[in-house]
Amino acid sequence: MSTIRIVWGSATAPTAMSSYDAALADAGVENYNLVPVSSVIPAGTDVEPVGTAPDLGPAGQRLTVVEAKATTAGPGSVSAALSWSQSRPADDAEPGPGLFYEAAGEIDPNDVERRVREGLAAGQGLREWEFGDASVAVENERAESGTYATAVVLAVYGESDSIL
Repeated sequence: MSTIRIVWGSATAPTAMSSYDAALADAGVENYNLVPVSSVIPAGTDVEPVGTAPDLGPAGQRLTVVEAKATTAGPGSVSAALSWSQSRPADDAEPGPGLFYEAAGEIDPNDVERRVREGLAAGQGLREWEFGDASVAVENERAESGTYATAVVLAVYGESDSIL
């Protein structure tokens, strides 16, 4: 069975890109080329919140992700959230397909969590699957004047693979 790991990080730095890179480092995925996908969880996949990613392969490889991210110039704060839920077949043998939903912006962590839960519920309503309970990961960061802040939450699909 494959695993999707939920990782999160936040950071401040002197530029928008350096704060994003530092937030990815906080989540343990700074050395990969991130390839975003839409928000469907394949059947038979475990979703595991881990905070910081383990070693997922050599630097420079491709890593498939669903990403919630927000960056702002200080003074200000940002929040990012990822919510997910999977369907369960009648025999509960293994997880069925599921959904991720992401939300982010210069908003309060409680507001971004509310938005991500509402979005997930809307996505669930489009499908005829019996979903289990929703899970949420939220990250936030504050930037002082003269710095940038970034918050990220990512669903990392499996391990990295060659980009060439």
